[in-house]
Amino acid sequence: MTAQAQHAAADGLVEGLARVMARAGWQGAVTGLLRLSGGANMQSWRFEVSGEAFVLRRAPSAEWVASRQLDMAKEAAVIRAALAGGVAAPEVVAELAPEDDIGLGFIMRCVPGSPDPENALSSPPALLDEIAAAMAKVHALDPATLPFLPVLEAAAGVEELAAKFAEAGGDRPPIALGLAWLRANLPPPVPHTVLHGDLRIGNIMVDGGHLSAVLDWELAHLGDPHEDLAFGCMTVWRFGRLDKRGFGLGQIGDLARAYEAAGGVTFDPARFRFWLVYRTVWWALSALSMGRGWRSGADRSLERVVVARRAAEQDLDLLLLLETDAPEAERTRPLPPSPPPSAAGEGEPSAEEILTAVSEWLAATVKPHMAAGRERFELAVAQNALGIVRRELAGRPSPHDKALCEAILAGRTSLAEPGLLARLRRRVLDTLAADMPKYPALAEARRIWESNT
Repeated sequence: MTAQAQHAAADGLVEGLARVMARAGWQGAVTGLLRLSGGANMQSWRFEVSGEAFVLRRAPSAEWVASRQLDMAKEAAVIRAALAGGVAAPEVVAELAPEDDIGLGFIMRCVPGSPDPENALSSPPALLDEIAAAMAKVHALDPATLPFLPVLEAAAGVEELAAKFAEAGGDRPPIALGLAWLRANLPPPVPHTVLHGDLRIGNIMVDGGHLSAVLDWELAHLGDPHEDLAFGCMTVWRFGRLDKRGFGLGQIGDLARAYEAAGGVTFDPARFRFWLVYRTVWWALSALSMGRGWRSGADRSLERVVVARRAAEQDLDLLLLLETDAPEAERTRPLPPSPPPSAAGEGEPSAEEILTAVSEWLAATVKPHMAAGRERFELAVAQNALGIVRRELAGRPSPHDKALCEAILAGRTSLAEPGLLARLRRRVLDTLAADMPKYPALAEARRIWESNT
């Protein structure tokens, strides 16, 4: 989109927001419109009216909303119910209507603080207690007040994941291992509880080291409270705090004690592990689905394409979660060597070198002229995309093996097969090094796994 087109689009958004706010009782000009960084699914725009700050939460397209279990109006209703139930949540002040002509979404009062993970992870340990208490309040909400929420039962959820895996090609062995493990370790059903569905570092506002709001309620549903407990403890949402498995802020035992003290259900380690594996499989498949969303035209953003390559992170995390069940002889087996890198060419620049040159030019020439915020974030995404292509050209092992996946799901093989774990470890390390080399768990996994070599 050209700069002129961007200004025209922003002008249209300002006019539409003015109409919405006037309908909701706020008179005055809309000023300070700014697209906020982050958000692989939803758009967030900050603006002011008469000195008060608000945030527009808007869907990227009607097609994208149609694929969700909750539309924008239902998400707004969940947020209102959470706030009424004592959960630290934003106040929804208005909802977009078709006549506003600015898409689908709603407007909230701006909450003090920042969602930046670094801000949260540098906070005092008491933040973990506050997150646990907020989670317990979410789980205490009356499901009868939110009758439209979808229900997630463990057994049905696993089979839905299996169907999505088949739709995505059914050819990534760590995901197949995860599905096989989930089928073999289904927990008994529990009474339905309201769940946030995406409660993690990055989806909370933290002000002065304290929780000021829980954000992003688009995945709310009914299910097992251990699912919420496990999701925020996934490696990917701890942003490098590998030694602090409880939300990156403490240990899982700390989280469990704080949650129980706040009125949550009794912590069950077996249920917790089930949902930790479940959500890791879920996030791997969610990442892959973003590539399909881009191809379909529902969201043609560059960020969506790049996030699709993050499935390699979950391949690694799944192996780390599941390898504890492998025989000791397999856990200590040396890794096979990586394939040799492609030979460097002479003379004309290679495709990898050209991509490097473009990335360096963007950093030196384009970045200095960009304001901080969404534009710089998207530039970083673009440079990441160039790096992915460059490393793939240099030699990226394929993560795909449909025959092996079929054997795993049929029960014909497992991590007890001699040499399988070692081969998968090597493949996952080399694929992730090409796709997301800065993923914090990569260096730690390499240190552990390669120490046997």
